[in-house]
Amino acid sequence: MLHITIRRVSLVVALGLALSACGAPATPAASTPAAPPVAPATPTLPPAPTVEAVDGAGQTIRLAGPAQRIVSLAPSNTEILFAIDAGGQMVGRDEFSDYPEAAKELPSIATGMGKLNTEAVVALEPDVILAAEITAPDQVETLRGLGLTVFVVTNPKDFEGLYSNIQVLGTLCGRDAEAKGLADELRDRVTAVGQKLSAATSSPRVFYELDGTDPTKPWTSGPGTFLDLLIRAAGGTNVGAVLSSQFAKISSEELVRQDPQVILLGDTAYGTTVEGVSARAGWGTMTAIKQKSVHPFDDNLVSRPGPRMVDGLEQLARLIHPELFAQ
Repeated sequence: MLHITIRRVSLVVALGLALSACGAPATPAASTPAAPPVAPATPTLPPAPTVEAVDGAGQTIRLAGPAQRIVSLAPSNTEILFAIDAGGQMVGRDEFSDYPEAAKELPSIATGMGKLNTEAVVALEPDVILAAEITAPDQVETLRGLGLTVFVVTNPKDFEGLYSNIQVLGTLCGRDAEAKGLADELRDRVTAVGQKLSAATSSPRVFYELDGTDPTKPWTSGPGTFLDLLIRAAGGTNVGAVLSSQFAKISSEELVRQDPQVILLGDTAYGTTVEGVSARAGWGTMTAIKQKSVHPFDDNLVSRPGPRMVDGLEQLARLIHPELFAQ
């Protein structure tokens, strides 16, 4: 019995020592101080895309990005912007920019009579100001002298020039796809008119009246104007092409001599009527009067070098060659 007890005691003591050794705290090992956390590297962003274009005055215009605040100083520019869905990027307009209807809601900062409210323009903080050939050169220089970016849009000399103007404005305001779509659509419509006119067997003489305040010497459009281009593209002959300047008076005697076959009244908005023109002294001998081919016409369609020039072409073609557009 005694040896069994001694063995048990020894076993308990040994077990206790073992447990004691297991529960004792370990001596900490020497450690290397932790390195401070490394901040994530700042990503390198690509430079903001710039917009660059050469305007009609030969000036290279550079913008930090597509223009979001645009001032238009010409109705043609305004109509192009709205046609490419950039009307919402306009913050100011000239007084005559009245189409589409939404354009009238923008503040007017210039008139067509050469008056420009430069303080109002500066206050609008525009990214770019779209001028035109009707904008006085000294106004362009004044605006540039104030540190503002001005892009001069030249008048197109043909339809390709119109398409080019549309596309460059699309680039300036970040609407390249919309501008291309509009230019393609207009090109197709002009082509369609040309295809119908290919069957024409004559080129009727056309008198387009701009201002008949003095019926003995009404104003008309001479050579090299949009209107001259459109009349020819519509299959007609502009009687004003014999004049020496783009806009001039033509005498009643010269009109009688040329004997226009179609008379178009671009001054109907100012009260001129078909009946009044037909009753003018000495005009009764003209073929257009005798054949009742005197028509009122919306002058905005041919005096503004914007997208509606193609509307004007289509209407002119129908009036000059009704036999080809009967259906």
